[in-house]
Amino acid sequence: MHTVAILVLDNVVPFDMATPFQMFGWTRLPDGRRPYRVRLCAESPEVPTEGFALRIDRGLDGLADADTIIVPGCDSTGAPSPGVVTALREAARAGTRIASVCVGAFVLAEAGLLDGLRATTHWMATDDLARRFPRVEVEPDVLYVDNGQVLTSAGAAAGLDMCLHMIRQDLGSAVAAHTARMAVVPLEREGGQAQFIVHEHPPVPRGSALEPLLEWIEDNLAKEVTLAEMAQRSGMSERTLSRRFREQTGTTALQWLLRARVRRAQYLLENSDHPIERIARQAGFGSPTAFRDRFRRVVGTTPHAYRSAFQGKPAIRVQT
Repeated sequence: MHTVAILVLDNVVPFDMATPFQMFGWTRLPDGRRPYRVRLCAESPEVPTEGFALRIDRGLDGLADADTIIVPGCDSTGAPSPGVVTALREAARAGTRIASVCVGAFVLAEAGLLDGLRATTHWMATDDLARRFPRVEVEPDVLYVDNGQVLTSAGAAAGLDMCLHMIRQDLGSAVAAHTARMAVVPLEREGGQAQFIVHEHPPVPRGSALEPLLEWIEDNLAKEVTLAEMAQRSGMSERTLSRRFREQTGTTALQWLLRARVRRAQYLLENSDHPIERIARQAGFGSPTAFRDRFRRVVGTTPHAYRSAFQGKPAIRVQT
């Protein structure tokens, strides 16, 4: 049997821990046998988490003979202990497959296991991961990253996608599909975690000279808006406007306009039954084809798939 060891750290996120425990535990071969042996390991016998404590039978020595180690996220900004770091490094040197769920990526990064590799984590933590660990190539929009020996997943339910990917690699699509049916989730989801992020407005200081212009752009998204027209309304030359825009928003005027149009389209897809062609016009895209192309590039999925997933469901909106 393939042994999966889940490393349970203090203040572990219960969902992140339960996801691999259940997914690998539910897996069955065609003849009904269990292909995985799943164990929980911790540095101490009792692990505190929000609302309750966990009793764990195996210590860090339970990682030594594991075929796969999974590190769930934990609600803690502190670095892992030297014992945890040593155990993970020794496992990596032995060729053990190591994966993280959500912010468990920070533990792998602290151990140096992500240096020079692509990685992801929960979208709210991707900037922090990139800042703290500059040798890690952070990919904020994907559900998981597979580097071969080391894998990382995005936040929360993306751990399901990563586990199914690992099961499919180990045992094939038929076994993975059966596990997905047991978990009542799709074997593959379209798009990445970019579709779950709705950026309310790119940052601009209150009282900025650009504020009236940005409000005007929001009110006129359905119309053709050019850089020359924006410059004229702001009383600046195009060159000056471009420089001020980048200084105050961190992006160009046309990129800000395109993002605003995508935000408008997301709102309409969530809250209306308008056909895609009408939404393309209402958001100011020149054609449904241009709309679909831009939407997929920004959101990571198609307008139709986005509507199916989010219509009538409030999105989490964040200022970035």
